[in-house]
Amino acid sequence: MNNNETAEFDYVIVGAGSAGCVLANRLSADGKHSVLLLEAGPRDSNIWIHVPIGYGKLFKEKAVNWMYQTEPEPGLNGRQVFQPRGKVLGGSSSINGLLYVRGQHEDYDRWRQRGNAGWGYDDVLPYFKKAENQQRGENEFHGAGGPLPVSDWRHDDPLSEAFVKAAVEAGLPFNPDFNGATQEGAGFFQTTTRRGRRASSAFSYLRPAKSRGNLSIETDALAQRILFEGRRAQSLEYKQRGQLRRVRARREILVSSGAYNSPQLLQLSGVGPADLLKSHGIDVVLDAPGVGSDLQDHLQVRIVMRCSQPITLNDVVRNPVRRVLAGIQWAALRKGPLTIAAGTSGAFFKTSPRLASPDIQIHFIPFSTDKMGEELHPFSGFTASVCQLRPESRGTLRIRSADPAQPPEIRINYLATETDRRAFIDGIRMLRDILAKPALKPYSADEVYPGAKVVSDDDILAFCRQTGSTVYHPTSTCRMGNDPLAVVDQRLRVRGIEGLRVIDASVMPDLMSGNTNAPVIMIAEKASDMILEDAR
Repeated sequence: MNNNETAEFDYVIVGAGSAGCVLANRLSADGKHSVLLLEAGPRDSNIWIHVPIGYGKLFKEKAVNWMYQTEPEPGLNGRQVFQPRGKVLGGSSSINGLLYVRGQHEDYDRWRQRGNAGWGYDDVLPYFKKAENQQRGENEFHGAGGPLPVSDWRHDDPLSEAFVKAAVEAGLPFNPDFNGATQEGAGFFQTTTRRGRRASSAFSYLRPAKSRGNLSIETDALAQRILFEGRRAQSLEYKQRGQLRRVRARREILVSSGAYNSPQLLQLSGVGPADLLKSHGIDVVLDAPGVGSDLQDHLQVRIVMRCSQPITLNDVVRNPVRRVLAGIQWAALRKGPLTIAAGTSGAFFKTSPRLASPDIQIHFIPFSTDKMGEELHPFSGFTASVCQLRPESRGTLRIRSADPAQPPEIRINYLATETDRRAFIDGIRMLRDILAKPALKPYSADEVYPGAKVVSDDDILAFCRQTGSTVYHPTSTCRMGNDPLAVVDQRLRVRGIEGLRVIDASVMPDLMSGNTNAPVIMIAEKASDMILEDAR
């Protein structure tokens, strides 16, 4: 691209993550529109991106990870919480824990009830199905011909099976499909993998489309700001290998940079809270106080158990022979311990019978560590974590300066409400009840932490404050809605601006009850149809 010329495309997509790759595929499919996809990070060539267990290796890999930190969190004893986000083709779908969990039917009906017509469960289900290539085949809830492989995991693990049996012994129903008729119960997670390899959105959507003549993909391209003619988004500046470039969008600029980088780009471009923008010397295009507000995330608190048998991933990693054998097993068969996702089995349950649907998700994994991304424990261990599905706590995302390379200020305000605190206390008690059931007795030596001395509500809450961390699901910073703080409308167009949409987890009206990757892909599938309809 000539530095002195402004290139032109029909659509400019900012961010090649879970949503951006979907948009690039769908908008370029009929050959009628020229599309430019910009990604701040590199191509997805790192081998650990494609090995499922590789998320542990990529957790603190600067080359493919923004590696953000929150500000000190008051509800977590002033600790900063590490926030890994994908900075690579595929975005966070290239470094995440691979779980395919859509959330509850009620989540989407709640979105609709909040005034977002067209976003109820019956409205979004066709897009989940359109995206999906379900290993188990097509049925009322699943599709089989889409780009995104959804698979059962490929490793026989007695611990993961014992957890499900223990949860059933504790009174939960066995649930063969968390994405089917209902979410409640215990069972095994499905993953976005294809025959034992990660199926990121770059693999699933971008790879089949990248040879199209009307699709251009630029990596190492950091968006600087959107430029406007009046209130119409006209072009975008980005920096690539030290060069400042400009591209013009004939139809629309589509911001798909995620719950942190999308509001950051809007604020850098003059769309956001006026006082904030003025304080950094940015001309205000639109005073939009909702940009960067309503930040939500899932918190998790982990219970670590010592295993009485040497059958955990800790044991595999510590033994050179078993480690090599696991590598050979994956290389030859795409099976074994290296296919372990960030949850093998799990459960969804209510902490109170008064609740209409589960408010807790349990992730079970057959290994243990002090912190995710660090060395596994030197003993045989396994982990079960409590995640509150619908937190009331809200935070903010704010730029620190007018420099696009400066990380934004992230405040999530974990555990800010009594509802959130109570959910974790009750959730940990219920998880402990599951872990004490007969099915896990042959494997459980003792509870390493919080440990037997942590019993009272106050002690459990103190443990949550001391150790709680993110499950990596930030959302809602460019929230969809009709109220004054809503950033985008039901067609994901930025309210008060022409030619600009936001399409990613930031538009969720509130946090859904599960893992965010599948819903983001659904949002981008639905958005693609709306964009093409509006182009007619």
